[in-house]
Amino acid sequence: MREIHVEEIRDPGPAADLHRCGIQPERRRAHGLRSRHRDRDGAGCPGDHRLLKENARIAKDEHIPICQDTGIAIFFVEIGQDLRIKNGFIVDAINEGVRKGYKEGFLRKSVVDPITRRNTGDNTPAIVYTELVPGDKLKISFMPKGAGSENMSVIRMLRPTEGIEGIKNFVLECVQRAGANPCPPVVIGVGIGGDFEKAALIAKKSLLRAIGSPNAKLELASLEEMLLKAVNKTGIGPKVWAAR
Repeated sequence: MREIHVEEIRDPGPAADLHRCGIQPERRRAHGLRSRHRDRDGAGCPGDHRLLKENARIAKDEHIPICQDTGIAIFFVEIGQDLRIKNGFIVDAINEGVRKGYKEGFLRKSVVDPITRRNTGDNTPAIVYTELVPGDKLKISFMPKGAGSENMSVIRMLRPTEGIEGIKNFVLECVQRAGANPCPPVVIGVGIGGDFEKAALIAKKSLLRAIGSPNAKLELASLEEMLLKAVNKTGIGPKVWAAR
């Protein structure tokens, strides 16, 4: 059985945290640049979209967060069944990495007790989802999710008779309700199926996918394309995805 020392998980944590919080991924930035020609009148990049691009450039060049809300630290951990983590608990190691990363990177500490509202002071505890998978590998995916977007999260149990139209109407309703409350540019994650918490987890995990990459299942890729067109026609956003 393969073994990994818990220190190997704890030590790289801060570097990963700072990179993800401070630098907008190039794939997301490139996607924004491609969208500049899709405004309503074809006149080019609107003013508010230019500000988003300038903000992304400064964040990248200065190695600072693209938003003051650097989010709750969310981790998706896949642990191979033939892997043993020794000399410590993986969740403790992840929390120590978050603690170091947010302190050394001077990132805002947002986590508070839900009742007393007392700040924990180091952005812990992190939200950690674990999944047992075949093999002897360890995969840790990190997502800093701000409360502005988290507060827009909604779940609904649809009746079987509502079908695809019910899904479409629900997504559009959520987008219209959210409006400009979450910081743009906005990425929408949709989870369908399972029970209450499974659907929410699927939706959140979908945000790890590369922007612009279609679902591997053809029928789901078609559904995604339909939802994207419907959302863009609402006109909500930085005047980039509005219908012609």
